[in-house]
Amino acid sequence: MAHRGNKVAFPENTISAFQQALQDGADLIETDLHLSADDVFMCIHDGTVNRTTDGSGAVAEMSLSELTKFNAAASRPELPPEPIPTLRDLAEILPQDIGLALELKTDRFLEPATCRRLAQELEQLGLKARTVVLSFSKSRLDTIRLVAPELPVGWITLSKIWPIWGVEMIGPFWPLLFLNPFYVYLAHSRQQIICPLDPKPDSRLWYYRFLGCDAVLTDNPAETCRLLGR
Repeated sequence: MAHRGNKVAFPENTISAFQQALQDGADLIETDLHLSADDVFMCIHDGTVNRTTDGSGAVAEMSLSELTKFNAAASRPELPPEPIPTLRDLAEILPQDIGLALELKTDRFLEPATCRRLAQELEQLGLKARTVVLSFSKSRLDTIRLVAPELPVGWITLSKIWPIWGVEMIGPFWPLLFLNPFYVYLAHSRQQIICPLDPKPDSRLWYYRFLGCDAVLTDNPAETCRLLGR
């Protein structure tokens, strides 16, 4: 699972980063979702554009036309400028055999209407059958499940040492798997998928294989795929 694309080769959550991850051999592209002021789903991690672009201000307070004026590749001045991509932009480059993981980054996803629109857009884009929705917030996942029960959901945790019920995927912070080596076994007994929250997994791939983890997250899909013999 390519964490915001290939973050090593290109700035995070840009079309270039996503395309590079696909070339590297990633099976799933992970990105983050916020909403613009005019309710467009934007692929950006932070609630503001300050860190990742040459602009400033809250994503939720700017329209799509305002947001796309910023350079999402500003951290790499040697690279051509790129706009913040929308979910639709990402859909246009995603091959039909590649999955999508969407992390819900705002409490707008506590609104059933917002979750319903996301499910409808995924359906229109032909992505719904290969998308998993992720969040640290169980409440956001519960809202998605309320309006689109057919969408699999994944819960990310920094502290819960045992897998929880009611989700199809769990992303435990990687030290939890050392504190509780039975974590994966217990999740599998409930038919749950495990993908450790570990954007730099390469030195621990041996352990994830030993435990039987189903997927790995990575900032550098090229190197991780190489080490996996892909």
